[in-house]
Amino acid sequence: VQLQASGGGLVQAGGSLRLSCAASGRTFSTYGMGWFRQAPGRERELVAGISWSGGTKYYADSVKGRFTISRDNAKKTVYLQMNSLKPEDTAVYYCAGGLVRSIRYVGDYEYWGQGTQVTVSS
Repeated sequence: VQLQASGGGLVQAGGSLRLSCAASGRTFSTYGMGWFRQAPGRERELVAGISWSGGTKYYADSVKGRFTISRDNAKKTVYLQMNSLKPEDTAVYYCAGGLVRSIRYVGDYEYWGQGTQVTVSS
């Protein structure tokens, strides 16, 4: 499985961006998917996750109520809608997927896309 993330950019605080992650391969619909981010000098963190069916979602406390993860298995794409962006959301965002036991279990994400930079100016 190959993952291609896109949609990052520069936005002012309070603005919105939508990230997309397009997958290749026939097994996408069986994978849990997640969005991670890594800011300079900080560890990579799980921002949001979604089960293979889309029925279960997870959000980090720092983004609850502002970010929404979704997926379209027919298009083999997972999305991250980011609203009310804050300067502290600035980071490189990565999508990842795998046959996860739990979408919260970081160690199960085995396939990773390249990052897309999100910069939020104050």
